[in-house]
Amino acid sequence: MELFDAIHTRRSIRKFAPGEVTQEQLRRLLGAAMTAPSAGNAQPWQFIVITDRALLDAVPTFSQYAAMARQAPMGILVCGDLSLEKYPGYWIQDCSAATQNLLLAARGLGLGTVWTGVHPIEERVAGFRKLLNLPDRIMPLSFIVLGHPAQEHRPEDRYKAERVHLNAWPAKDDTR
Repeated sequence: MELFDAIHTRRSIRKFAPGEVTQEQLRRLLGAAMTAPSAGNAQPWQFIVITDRALLDAVPTFSQYAAMARQAPMGILVCGDLSLEKYPGYWIQDCSAATQNLLLAARGLGLGTVWTGVHPIEERVAGFRKLLNLPDRIMPLSFIVLGHPAQEHRPEDRYKAERVHLNAWPAKDDTR
């Protein structure tokens, strides 16, 4: 799939069809995630791949917007490893870039994903910590539900010229 097609047709998929994600697909997804830029090239990410049905079914008990995990074959928890940071606090940006790479790679492979937020919602962070036995240095950022989409990916142009400002904010701020 061409890059701009993947970007413009990527959507949050909340309905999944039967079918497994292959080990080769998973390897390609994680490889794409790990090529994301990071502050000082620290690459402070860790990924927990969840395929166990009991674990996937447990996620919505503390992360209500991840209910679709109950029908998906896989989820990937993207975490920041605070012990790997070169510049404290940048793990959020670094792991967000890795998450976006993973989403686009999945679309390129014909898979569907939805990014469900974890950090900074303490209930969700605590839920993943307990469910997956995460050490203190590992901070969960996003939970990606992944599988074969049972929804269409339609292209959509979301460009909004009024959100683009050249060189500075307009002198007259009419957005109040």
